[in-house]
Amino acid sequence: MPAGHDGLFGRIALHLKFIDKKALRQAIEVHGRGDGKQRVGDILVDLGYLDTFQVKKVLSFQKQYQQKRERKAEQAKVEEAELEEVTPLAKVELEQVEAKNEEEKKVDVLLQAAVRYGASDVHIHMGHSATMRLQGKLVSGNGPVYSAEQTEADLLAILSSAQRESFLRTGDLGFAYEIPGVLRARAAYCRQQRGGMDGVFRLIPLELPTLESLRLPNDIARFATFHQGLVLFTGPTGCGKSTTMAGLLNLINTERNDHIITVEDPIEYVHPSKGCLVRQRQVVDHTQTFDHALRAALREDPDIIVVGELRDRETISLAISAAETGHLVYGTLHTNSAVRTINRILDVFPPDQAPQIRSMVSESLRGIVSQRLVPELNGKGRVPAIEILTVNLAVSNLIREGKTFQIGGLMQVGKSQGMCLLDDSLADYVGRGLISKEAARGLAEKSERFA
Repeated sequence: MPAGHDGLFGRIALHLKFIDKKALRQAIEVHGRGDGKQRVGDILVDLGYLDTFQVKKVLSFQKQYQQKRERKAEQAKVEEAELEEVTPLAKVELEQVEAKNEEEKKVDVLLQAAVRYGASDVHIHMGHSATMRLQGKLVSGNGPVYSAEQTEADLLAILSSAQRESFLRTGDLGFAYEIPGVLRARAAYCRQQRGGMDGVFRLIPLELPTLESLRLPNDIARFATFHQGLVLFTGPTGCGKSTTMAGLLNLINTERNDHIITVEDPIEYVHPSKGCLVRQRQVVDHTQTFDHALRAALREDPDIIVVGELRDRETISLAISAAETGHLVYGTLHTNSAVRTINRILDVFPPDQAPQIRSMVSESLRGIVSQRLVPELNGKGRVPAIEILTVNLAVSNLIREGKTFQIGGLMQVGKSQGMCLLDDSLADYVGRGLISKEAARGLAEKSERFA
């Protein structure tokens, strides 16, 4: 079987995650012990590391790579960088979703393929083939088109009896799904206008994130040193705010000895107890609602309370009260900047409570991290553009006096205290050649800065 002729084939197979480094080293060793005529690709097939489908895919990308080398006449020193560009972003050729045995579910097969491709999300949509989000962009596969019957059968197959009953009754369902040791996902099911059923899966890394792995500034680490107050993580859906919060929680769990209670819907990252005692609760499965769980948490001797999402006035009020009574509270909000986050919190309360709420927020709020994920110029990933507000005496006074519109000015001159405006973070990435001006302009508060 023709299966490649040198180390390039093996490197591409490794890049596509069809094999690991151990398998490649073994194949190279076998190649070195022979007469040199048997190719690395053939050896990988003989050893059982690759199948026919994978061989064809690797050969396809190898051909693309070699054609690109010939066109650009690249020097040897950039060959490895160019290899990194040989990714299946233009068109994902998803394998046919066929379970290999009766116990294996078709959704599991698709999700495991998504993990190999490095996707962040998977969409299963009636009347369409499977779709993945790669580097922030939706890319459709050329696999089978899902019929209404097939979509419903495959999606319902992974639910428990209680989950199935809830979805069939309400038409909506959010839950965490796990293939132990392989992947974890946050799933959302819904009925849609065409009468079919859709499912979306957000893939969650099994390995807990660190600030370094997330490429976050060191200034954020100070929010892991507080013992009381409210720290908020904000941004649009899919911007990584929950992951940033998980990174800080992982830092606390490693360096401190506290009692941590999380209330999530659903549980995303699973935090084993390290230095801290960690108790994670999922809404519906372990408690009725966020506010019900928060009230209970205050009676359970917590040091740190993590609220997956501050959804309503009741939850926000309880989070502020918990922060005022000596707890460190982490939470997320779907707001686009630090100032808008403060205004959002204040605006959920009736006007007659405004003076009291402004005073409570000014005393309890410790900081806000607002972020976006921006595609890198090299197309290999995304970087976090971060806005950081650290609440000092001046910021606290502006909140109390209802002058939140002046906070941006304080953030501009507060760099020595770890503060940063989103536009400054974007400008730093542009200056370092990591992102384009166009990408920065689309996210900036003052887009003319990047004209």
